[in-house]
This record gives sequence, C-alpha cells and structure tokens, in this order.
Amino acid sequence: MKRLANIVLNDFTNDSRVLKTSNSLNHMNFRVTVVALHNKGLKEKENIDGVEVKRIKILTRQLPKLRFFQYLKFIEFIFRAVWQFRNYDYIHCNDLNALPVGLFIKFISKKDTKVVYDCHEYETERINIKGLEKFLTKILERSLINFPDCIITVSDSIANEYVNLYKIPKPKIVLNCPVFKKQPKCNIFREKFDLNEQQKIFLYQGLFGNGRGINRLINVFSQFKDKEDVIIFMGYGPLYNKIKSAAENNINIFLHQSVDINVLLSYTSSADYGMALIDDVCLNYRYCLPNKIFEYLMAGIPFIGSNLTEMSKFIENTNTGIIAHDNSFKGIKNSINSIKKIDTNIFEKNIKEAVKIYNWEEQEKVLKNIYI
Repeated sequence: MKRLANIVLNDFTNDSRVLKTSNSLNHMNFRVTVVALHNKGLKEKENIDGVEVKRIKILTRQLPKLRFFQYLKFIEFIFRAVWQFRNYDYIHCNDLNALPVGLFIKFISKKDTKVVYDCHEYETERINIKGLEKFLTKILERSLINFPDCIITVSDSIANEYVNLYKIPKPKIVLNCPVFKKQPKCNIFREKFDLNEQQKIFLYQGLFGNGRGINRLINVFSQFKDKEDVIIFMGYGPLYNKIKSAAENNINIFLHQSVDINVLLSYTSSADYGMALIDDVCLNYRYCLPNKIFEYLMAGIPFIGSNLTEMSKFIENTNTGIIAHDNSFKGIKNSINSIKKIDTNIFEKNIKEAVKIYNWEEQEKVLKNIYI
C-alpha cells in the first residue's frame, strides 16, 4: 500500500476539505496521514473519522508572532516534516505554505515521490495579504509552480489565472462540495428561537470575517420593524462580538454557535434562504465559489449570492438562487424582497438537480483521475 502525506499548516481541527480528501484517498487504497501543526491541548497522534493524523510539535511555536519568528517556525516545521515523511510515495500539499515541504521531500527522497499542489484559494490575491508579504508570496509561488506533478484549484477562473500567469497546463478543479446526503427539512431554528412558520429565516453560516457582507446584513435586518424576516448568524470568527451585540439589541437578528460538520446540514435545512454575500475586494473573492453555497443547496435551501464572476455564473446556470446586483444596503434589501416572491417549487426542483452534480462524490472522480 502506497503512503501519502496530506500536509496542512493548521492544527487540523476544522478543515473539512482536507478530511474529505483524506477519506477519498483512503478509499483509493492509499495509506493516508494528515500532517498538521501541534497546538496546546491537542493530541500529537489520533484517528479522526478513519484518517490517521500526526501533529508536529515545533520548539519555536512559543515565540512571538512577528514575521521573523513566523519564518523560523515555518523553517522548523519544514525540517521536522521532511525528516519524518521523507520516504512517502505521495505528498498532497494544501495551500502554498505546504508546497515547500512537499517539494523538499520530493527532492531528497530516494523514491520517485509525487507532489500534488492543492490551492484552496487564489493564493497570491487573498484579502489579508499585502505589501512585502504579497510580494514574497508571488515570488515563492512563481518559483515553485513548475515542480508539482499536478495542481488542483477551486474554480475555473482561478485555474485560468494560473494558466495565464505561469504558462502551465490548466489545473484540475475540485470544488469544496459536501458529501451527498438526502437531507430532510428540519425545524431546529424555529424551535430554538421560538419562530413561527410565517417568518422567513435567512441564514449566514461560516466565518464571521470582513469582506463577507456581515456589517451590511446587520444594518439591513436591524432596520426591519417587525419579525417577518429574521437572520441567523451561525459560525465563528473576529466579528463574533459585533454580531452578539446586534442579536442582543434587535428582535430579528439571532446568533448561533458553530456546529459540528456532521450535523451542519440539519441546522442549515432549518432556514428558508442562505446568504453568501462576498465583497469584491480582492481577486480571490471575485473568483470564489464558497463552500457555504454548496452546503445551502445540499440542505435544500436557495440562496442570495454576490454579483461576482464565478458565483453569478453558478446562479445563472443552476437557477438555485438570485444574484444581489450589489452588496449595498439597498441591494441586499431588494434581494431579500425579490427571493421571497419566487415560487419555492422552482428552486426545489433546480436544487435537486444541482446537488446531483455538486457533491463530493463527483469531485472525488477528479482526484481518482489524478491519483489512479
């Protein structure tokens, strides 16, 4: 059985894509080990849903988070990972920061080690990357991009950008879809927050971060004078306290903690509509197809999405939601009113067709073509 190291530079506590990829590769008869960073309170070795996990302890982890020390931590992780996994047959590198690790192993290995670069985002055009860091990231990716045996990315537009930038064959596309599931409609939110059947529940789930329309969603729903339309924020992140304050002071804004991926769709299905408002503040966002839109569909609910390249194309092709033509207060409010006027039976039919295509089992076929 060939051994495969699936490397990710986080502590692997909330990374569904890496877990799904690992499970798929396990089913293809690879012996998969997820290689992650150790963090206080976590096990160095454990088995998660059938996947072996090894978290690497680094001595420099306690150093300050200044850029110089971050580089030291990264270098230590590279050397420790290379030493432990130098004889593996395949290295699956999640995001650019894992790619140097995989390539070091490839270059020193006595085997013909294969490296797959799985970029979950448009790496050099992320919202939080600027100045010197952005410059160095671009140099790093350009220097390494020709060495992996295969490249995977998450949207057609990003794949085309890589072709234009680096003159490489078009990367394979593996969308971040959930595993197919026939999810029955649940009523968790109505029961928990004492909402009636006439009230329309809009759901934002995922990271509470900037650039995702959260502030404007709060502004829109805080202006509603009754509870005919409510919004539930379910997730975690830096804007948590702001949402908590809004929920405490508005009758139609609610906050729910994030839930385990295994029960997520039951909660999602308890809403009437999903919200996926990504701001056009960087190319990574412009070309994104966020995993939440596929979760909304698998849970059987239509969604409002931003007028961005990939998302608008997806909505037009599937007719599983509507496009908010801009993310302004007025644009969001108009979208809320518009989606409520559309016959839900139309959405229901289209969603059933869409999830036959946009599920992890279909994405797994791409992985099989790469690895087998």
